[in-house]
Amino acid sequence: MATVNLRNMAINQSGTIVAVKVGGELGRRIREMGLVPGTEITIKQRAPLNDPVALRVMDGTLTLRNNEADYIEVDVSS
Repeated sequence: MATVNLRNMAINQSGTIVAVKVGGELGRRIREMGLVPGTEITIKQRAPLNDPVALRVMDGTLTLRNNEADYIEVDVSS
């Protein structure tokens, strides 16, 4: 599997989070949303200017801004 930044994933691409590389308040907020290593995600949709991105996590949908997605690394499953 290849490791990519969540921001660079394509629509309908799936993978497993391997790292959240930010601390402090933003890191805590991202982790509280369930975006922790080992979590399966799928990119569902992007806004017209590619920001924000909607992703499917644990039977729910979350949206992240690209500046937040930059801190999340994912092992993609093609």
